[in-house]
Order: sequence, then C-alpha cells, then structure tokens
Amino acid sequence: MLLGRQALGWQGGPAAFEGGSGAMEYREGRIGRIFVLRLEEGERLPEAIEAFARAQQVREAMAIYVGGAQDGSRLVVGPDAHRPDAIVPLVHALAGIQEVLGVGTLFPNEAGDPVLHLHAAAGREGGATVGCSRAGVEVWLVGEVILLEIIGTEGTRRRDPATGFQLLRLEK
Repeated sequence: MLLGRQALGWQGGPAAFEGGSGAMEYREGRIGRIFVLRLEEGERLPEAIEAFARAQQVREAMAIYVGGAQDGSRLVVGPDAHRPDAIVPLVHALAGIQEVLGVGTLFPNEAGDPVLHLHAAAGREGGATVGCSRAGVEVWLVGEVILLEIIGTEGTRRRDPATGFQLLRLEK
C-alpha cells in the first residue's frame, strides 16, 4: 500500500501529477514564519494583507481570516451565466454587518507584487454569501488573520490570456 507522497506519485522535486482530467501541478514546500495580524475597523481585504506581506517580504503564504465585514463590503460571487462570450464577474454587496470566515493563498504576480486570493463566507441572521474578497471587504470592529509563510514552492500568479485572470503557476 502506498502512503503519503508515494500515493501521489511523488518522485522528489518539481512534478506534475497525472490524475483525473489533466495534470495538476504541485510543489512541496515548508512553513516559514507565522504571523498573527489584528486588522482594525476600516482596513480592507485584500489590500491590508498584501501591504503587510510586501512590508515583511512574504512571497508565498496561506491566509486565514476571521472577523467582521462592514455593510457594503463586496464579494465576487461568480461569473455572469448570461454572458457565454466573456467571463464577467458578478459582484455582491453585503447588506448589514456580517460575520466572516475566509481562507486563501498569497503568491506574487509577474511584477513581484503579493496578490491575495481569499474566498470567504459571510453571514448574518441565517443567510450567507460565499465569494472572493478581491472586490473589497472592509473590516468591521476587528479582523484576525493567521498568515503562514510557505517556503520553496516558487509559485507565481500569471495572466491567463483566455480568462484575463492572474492564475497560479508553479515554476518548473
């Protein structure tokens, strides 16, 4: 029976895993520094975390967010299904102060700037919205972030010509 790395076809070093409908890219890294951030009311995601990463020279990381979102904060909740000719983001504005839990990754773009891709669930009074924080989530009261630095995976967000998105690529 194969366990762990062997079960994934790991041979050591950079690799692609043949499985499913294509070849997933993967790299093994290790945890570097661990940061605990307290964001204050009015700070915005993703900008606050990206600015912190830039200042601390964090190149790659996993981010976990727990806190509140101000009324009017915005999440990208999917592409417009009525536009088959283009990927048009649907942006949803949150109504009322909401509780938020988010998880994401941070990798540099081609210019070397940190770019956070954080998906969040926001809820209030039994209703919930899930989406990407890229459109701007403003912290209500306090936001807590755990930022786990990842060392050694050499990921970069590169512009994909087909979608226009900055998608994660793992360097070979």
